[in-house]
Amino acid sequence: MDRIYWHKQTAGQPLFPDLLWSRPENKSLAGKLLIIGGNLHGFAAPAEAYANALKAGIGVAHVLLPDSLRKTMGKVLENCDFAPSTPSGSFGQKALDEWLASSHWANAVLIAGDLGRNSETAILLEKFLTKYPELVTLTKDAVDYVTTNPQPLLTRTNTTLVLSFAQLQKLASALKYPQALTFDMPLTRLVELLSDFSQSYPLNIITKHLDQIIVAVDGQVSTTKQDSDPEIWRVGAAAKASVWWLQNPIKTFEALTASLCEKLDR
Repeated sequence: MDRIYWHKQTAGQPLFPDLLWSRPENKSLAGKLLIIGGNLHGFAAPAEAYANALKAGIGVAHVLLPDSLRKTMGKVLENCDFAPSTPSGSFGQKALDEWLASSHWANAVLIAGDLGRNSETAILLEKFLTKYPELVTLTKDAVDYVTTNPQPLLTRTNTTLVLSFAQLQKLASALKYPQALTFDMPLTRLVELLSDFSQSYPLNIITKHLDQIIVAVDGQVSTTKQDSDPEIWRVGAAAKASVWWLQNPIKTFEALTASLCEKLDR
């Protein structure tokens, strides 16, 4: 008998209802999430992630921004700290100590994006992924950094990427994955390839193809129909996935899939 690896979910028919009914009601038991992101010219992603994490039922969410945003965001976003930035306003290499210290407080880390393009930030992110072994989710331009240099991802477990289909193509190319991922491929073929991809590399994948959000974890794949705009779904999905994952850390596939039962917000 062929192995069953494709699981189909709808908002009205969740695949894992037990996870929906057993969520922590007490905030003290609902986990701690660190959200990292932003640069001098953009901070929408971490702010959006924070709002979605609260809606998803996190116990405590904390945001870490570059100190170039201190004057702008110091009194706007609660539960916010700052780490050293470069002259151009992105996170600098000296921020590593703050990233690590803050992450050890948390049960999981979401690197939400709007990092900007900076060589120091690239080095910082690589060092952080190498030194921090716990749950990390990356989305938006944080994914762009690791598609350029995916090697740090291959030496760790507990990594979830919430990425566009174009970013998935770049990642597969950087990893020299032997099969082509194309925008016009049928969903059946994409599910088959992502099952193989997630067994070949220690990565959890959440991506969107047509009107389906796809989760792939260690060969298991789920699809959930979502009509959200392809340009705005990633941060909301990443925040909700991070919350559900840290609350169910030994049920990664189930948690990431169940997180999609909630409607994504912009």
